[in-house]
Amino acid sequence: MTTDSITEVEADPRARVHAVRHRYAHRGDSTTVRDWAYTVYLTVILGAVYVVPVVTLVRTTRALLSLESAEAATPVACLVAAAVVWGAQLAGRFWGPLVLKPFLLHVFMSTDLSPTHYLGTIARRRLVYAGLGTLLAVCTATFLGTDLFDHPGRGLAPQGVAVAVGIGAVAAVTWLWGQVRTVRENVLLASVVGVTAVLVALLGRSGLLAGGGLGLVTGVLAVAAAVLGRSAFRSVRTVDLARLARESARAAEAQDFAWTGTLHHALDLYRPEPRGLTTALTRPDGRLRGHLVQGAVRALRTKGRASAAAVFLPAGGALLTLGVAEPDAGPATLSWAAGAVAVYWGSGWVGETWRGLRDELTLAPLYGERWGGTLARTLAWPVVAVVASVGLAAGVTVLTRLPLDDGGPVLLITGTVGLVLGARFLREMKTNLPVELLLPIITPLGDLSALRVFVWQFDGLFVVLIGVLVMNGVPTAPGAALTALGITACCAWAGLRRTGWSLRRLVTRLGRV
Repeated sequence: MTTDSITEVEADPRARVHAVRHRYAHRGDSTTVRDWAYTVYLTVILGAVYVVPVVTLVRTTRALLSLESAEAATPVACLVAAAVVWGAQLAGRFWGPLVLKPFLLHVFMSTDLSPTHYLGTIARRRLVYAGLGTLLAVCTATFLGTDLFDHPGRGLAPQGVAVAVGIGAVAAVTWLWGQVRTVRENVLLASVVGVTAVLVALLGRSGLLAGGGLGLVTGVLAVAAAVLGRSAFRSVRTVDLARLARESARAAEAQDFAWTGTLHHALDLYRPEPRGLTTALTRPDGRLRGHLVQGAVRALRTKGRASAAAVFLPAGGALLTLGVAEPDAGPATLSWAAGAVAVYWGSGWVGETWRGLRDELTLAPLYGERWGGTLARTLAWPVVAVVASVGLAAGVTVLTRLPLDDGGPVLLITGTVGLVLGARFLREMKTNLPVELLLPIITPLGDLSALRVFVWQFDGLFVVLIGVLVMNGVPTAPGAALTALGITACCAWAGLRRTGWSLRRLVTRLGRV
């Protein structure tokens, strides 16, 4: 090779980027073949033990959603597309496709290369993976939850696949859009997506398109993917590298937490910092305000989380009320579980004081022990906020949609809310991963200790879902409410045990105050 050719290769930006990535990929601490083999092994075990039985059970039962015509499928497709786009935007704001390893990003930023050269190729490859993953997820959910693919004679299956391809393409480009564009532009895009989804759904539902509702959805998705993709990739060269470096450092730290079994610590890194209302916690005379006011102020200091809670808590209360009206029906049970999960998420977003209780129980006090009112100070606002929001939404739903013939639905709603609060308490009292969970569980299928760690990571969500299924299986409403009360008590006991406290020790300490 001549000197001119060597200089040409070294001057080529693509070759320089490839050389850096090749050297970084072959470093000493990179992932080995054995690591990849172990990951594949765990995936196969999870699929054989959990996924295959669930798929078999779902396919042998009646479909949760019947899509008999294009007019019925169009609103569902619009709703799914809008939800996927909003989720991709939100994911891009926290962990977008341009996030790299901090060291690798530092190397690229130290050169004279434009961000387009070392971020564009990475973004394209990751967007392809994201689009294919979204396509697979949408097709799998459609196959399991609907009957769209069960009747080939209706001709809806090819249209459904085309819509899934469009959703995957739009999800990929909006993932990049959410990272490279400003918050105001993301809010504007989210509003436009919502309005467009409503208009297309109404037009497809009206039947004016003569069965072409899904075709209209596919066309809109294709145009949106082309326009948003072009705009997002043109914004790569103007990306804020300082913010990208902070996002990459936070992502690397969160990944380390996740790989070491403390996923909740990784999620804590993405909790927004409280802002504003710094003087609202105290009265003019310098004294602290009441417990409820303190909790409300702390929740409002994180406006995004408070807004999400204001949406999820009433929506969860409405879905919960609709689900407990006919708990034996399949769609009603699904509504019940979805409402419980929504209340579970909303209770975490509105309760900034949950984690304060964990810190007071686990960390050494700085200014001496102050146990008077600890539980009231940390638990009063989350409980009142959740109960009031769910109760108001349930009352409105009952007045507008459901007749209140007896107290059975009230008992079921009360028991479910108590179950959700107990599951949230269990989740927020979580500290580090217990070492005993890493002990091997030898079975004919291999070591299943990773499954136990997986359940521990999402124990609150598992408690909510399993608790709702158990309550649904109890024949009477009082029995279901008592069952939920028992599960809640177990969650409270287990949560205290996680912090090193027992209920007897806590009561004794409170009695000395």
